[in-house]
Amino acid sequence: MASRHRKYDLLDLLLQAINDDGWSTLYLSDPKSHPFHLKIYNESESYNLRIYIWNLTHGGGRARPADEYRVQITGVNQFEQLENEKTLILGWWREGGVFAGFDYNKHTGILGRSPSIQIREEALRKANTLGISAITKENEEIATAFRPDFIVEYIQNLESLHSFGESASDLAVLEEVTTDPNAVNDAQISSVSQERQTTVTNVRKKIRDNSFKSRILTSYNSRCAFCSVQLKLIDAAHIVPVQHNGTDETSNGIALCALHHRAFDRNLITFNEEYQIIYSEKNFGKLRKIGLDGGADEFIGDLRAVINLPPAIDDRPHVEYVKFANEIRGWN
Repeated sequence: MASRHRKYDLLDLLLQAINDDGWSTLYLSDPKSHPFHLKIYNESESYNLRIYIWNLTHGGGRARPADEYRVQITGVNQFEQLENEKTLILGWWREGGVFAGFDYNKHTGILGRSPSIQIREEALRKANTLGISAITKENEEIATAFRPDFIVEYIQNLESLHSFGESASDLAVLEEVTTDPNAVNDAQISSVSQERQTTVTNVRKKIRDNSFKSRILTSYNSRCAFCSVQLKLIDAAHIVPVQHNGTDETSNGIALCALHHRAFDRNLITFNEEYQIIYSEKNFGKLRKIGLDGGADEFIGDLRAVINLPPAIDDRPHVEYVKFANEIRGWN
């Protein structure tokens, strides 16, 4: 039987998920002191977090539903939240690889003797498949289950996600979005209360983005199509950009490392319908004129002749998408 995670092992899971989403972290207290205090940040946002986390264990028995999981709260008499911080109360379901998040506002009092918080297995399994799910509990709390790749989305929309229990119609739209984001149109989202529309829109976009990313990275074995590097530095890039009505089909995507993704977006490199890699002498020349061409020769010299291609033909870049993308980006 696998051993249970210690709390700082659970913290490592959180940090990895946050970093994988492109955010940085800063410890605000001893990382072995529970609850954990962190700052997460990117170029435009930051959040101070107070994190309570335990393993989820099966809570079924004679007195409990058979499909119930729970966090058994230890070492804490009362949850706290300071000004300008978010409090996360989390459980980790190791078997399914998902977190459960609970509403701080429903657990503000003294916890009492041998306290626990529950969630149904249905929500956990749905999150494992779809990425995120919400479920109403008997105390009218909205518990949220989510995969690690949704951790930042959960943090950003924490208060709003847990408020959906205040409106049955809003919750119905959120549940439909988490089940099938493509089945929910803008008119349905506009029917949601104003304070929750952004959350529904963000969740729908995140589910779509993560589906696209997962398919692309799987197709390319998490290797950059231009240089073959892995190292968990790989992005899923659209060939025809979304702003030009680019689809989320796998054939409109390509796996690129951070360096080649930026070079691709800045028109320094591309590939043609024969999948040959091309670099722009014109754009590299502009960099030389302003003295910002350091490393250019090595960069060009390390380019492959052709991109790495997925084994499955249907997953490979569609030639019509490649042709159109190069046209709108000004490649001859």
